[in-house]
Amino acid sequence: MNIREAMARYLPLIEEALQAALQTSHKTLAAHHGMMHYHLGWVDQRFQSKPAGGGKRLRPLLCLLACEAAGGDVQVALPAAAAIEILHNFSLVHDDIEDDSPTRRGRPAVWALWGVPQAINVGDALFALAHRTLGQLSEQDVPADRVLGATRAFHDTCVALTEGQYLDMSFEARLDVTVDEYMEMIRGKTAALMGLSTQLGALLAGAPAGRIGHFHRFGRMLGIAFQIEDDILGIWGDEALTGKSAASDILERKKTLPVVYALQSAVGERLRAIYQKRELTPEDTPSVLVLLEEVHARGYAKRLAEEALHQALEALAATGLGEAALAPLGELAALLQGRRR
Repeated sequence: MNIREAMARYLPLIEEALQAALQTSHKTLAAHHGMMHYHLGWVDQRFQSKPAGGGKRLRPLLCLLACEAAGGDVQVALPAAAAIEILHNFSLVHDDIEDDSPTRRGRPAVWALWGVPQAINVGDALFALAHRTLGQLSEQDVPADRVLGATRAFHDTCVALTEGQYLDMSFEARLDVTVDEYMEMIRGKTAALMGLSTQLGALLAGAPAGRIGHFHRFGRMLGIAFQIEDDILGIWGDEALTGKSAASDILERKKTLPVVYALQSAVGERLRAIYQKRELTPEDTPSVLVLLEEVHARGYAKRLAEEALHQALEALAATGLGEAALAPLGELAALLQGRRR
């Protein structure tokens, strides 16, 4: 089975599991759950069915693919896959509030439509529902030691997400962020959740500890490569494909890898002078881009992304499984690094 066939087979299962986890029969709570459904991309702001794209479902897909590659039953891993996606979306709802970001996936963010208090509550509900969904593993005849291992890993990742977000927010007021600090931040956010996805897939398949570790590392390194690629797209991406204005990350002063690298380089002083302005305007963007190009920041970030992808594929090969079993995961990794949005 190739990655296209796997996506056609597994994405509907993931969507079905997510919708089952986020339903309510209480009419008085319909709007509360409607806000969650809106964020997941199933309804519009009037709670009418009008899917507008709720994300790639990449993390639950990684979980199921890892489970299958390790010889497990993907039906058994479905609660974990759905729980990971719900946890991911909890973090996005709260991140939008904390980052004062009014849009998500080309639509108004939950807080921008219904206010910060309701959005906090929606995020809290998603966090709780993620744990409740993970608890369904006990109903799947999963051995108790695997349920306990999955739960511990899930809790560890919840803590890592908050640590990564703390670092991300603390960087906003700083112009001395180092590349090492940046890498620590993405290890606590994107990499942690993608690592959990492949870790739980292998764990629930009953893989031995060493093999689970290799799957975990594959997901973590793939997450690092994925985030760095996003950083590149945030500055040099095609606006028609990304759905947001070109170089928007510059205008928002985001400490993405190309910028962090340039701030530490020979152009650091000139770049800091621009970033210290009270407000950045589109007229500042060309000056920043010139400085980034002067120190080849894009090429530097691309090399780090490629190195992380190489390490991910090495970890995948280290599982010792056959090429046919690992092919969908390898193909998915290649697709992610070849994307333009």
